[in-house]
Amino acid sequence: MTATIAFHLAAALSALALGAANLAFAKGTPRHRLVGWMWLAAMACVTLPSFAIREVGQGSFSWIHGLSVWTLVSMAVAVAAIRRNRVRLHAGFMVGTMAGVVVAGLFALAPGREISRILGYG
Repeated sequence: MTATIAFHLAAALSALALGAANLAFAKGTPRHRLVGWMWLAAMACVTLPSFAIREVGQGSFSWIHGLSVWTLVSMAVAVAAIRRNRVRLHAGFMVGTMAGVVVAGLFALAPGREISRILGYG
């Protein structure tokens, strides 16, 4: 496993845990805001290095990188929405981005991907 993939994986697991916790926490509290900023930082550590991972596109960008771009846009929209007190828009983009983390994680487990090889079935 390359250092980039290890960092990406660690950040993704952190984002998954932080996002799940924040979805369970009461909304609008100082704890929710703090964990939300931590989640955004973790997601930045997931998405930005993903542009250096190109195993799906055999060395070039693939459709997965489009998901990374969409994730960055979604996070920006969610932050802008909450700053404008558009809570439902914020919540929708945050829940959608969290769902994207789960879906991307499932794709990462597909046979032939680095994670599946590490787990011994790909």
